[in-house]
Amino acid sequence: MNIQDAYNEWSTIYDSNINRTRDLDAEVTRRTLKGRHFSSILEIGCGTGKNTEFLAEIGDAVLAFDFSEKMLAKARQKVTASHVRFAWADITQPWNCESDSIDLIACNLVLEHIEDLDHIFTQAERTLRSGGWFLINELHPFKQYGGTKARFERGENIIEVDVFIHHISEFIHAAEKNGLKLLKLDEVWHEDDAGKPPRLISFVFGK
Repeated sequence: MNIQDAYNEWSTIYDSNINRTRDLDAEVTRRTLKGRHFSSILEIGCGTGKNTEFLAEIGDAVLAFDFSEKMLAKARQKVTASHVRFAWADITQPWNCESDSIDLIACNLVLEHIEDLDHIFTQAERTLRSGGWFLINELHPFKQYGGTKARFERGENIIEVDVFIHHISEFIHAAEKNGLKLLKLDEVWHEDDAGKPPRLISFVFGK
């Protein structure tokens, strides 16, 4: 199923269905950013606002993008703080953000749906201020090699979302090409993943 249709349909159960990847992503995001504060945050792919609530606690201003109107509707219900703004956006196009205006970009479980990583890193570099961070959490490519992809159950049907496989080196090379430095890399397992490949790959790149 195409990405926009899938996430519109998924929005009704995204927060309530069993999803270890979603839960681990939220945990890693909080652990990575704990104790830090940012004047301006851009969240690309905010979904139902599962991380937006936390970002609102550590940011003076938060702009949250998503491609799914129904996901955005859920996020707006969940996060009503006055310093958080939600907007529909297609991040494969130029981002509607001023250059050198953002201290933290958070991108969670989004880039498996994006074919051109170079465009994402180009826009991130343009948008970030000097010293800014670009946090990326993604399904680990080792999981993808085994056939794992974003999907959800609808009744007796399993709905799979269109995805692309990006190797770890692709992220690092795209960052280097666009002048961003790798500051942190973690491979992360859920507590139920013993003996299995890591579930998530987490990067922090800096400008």
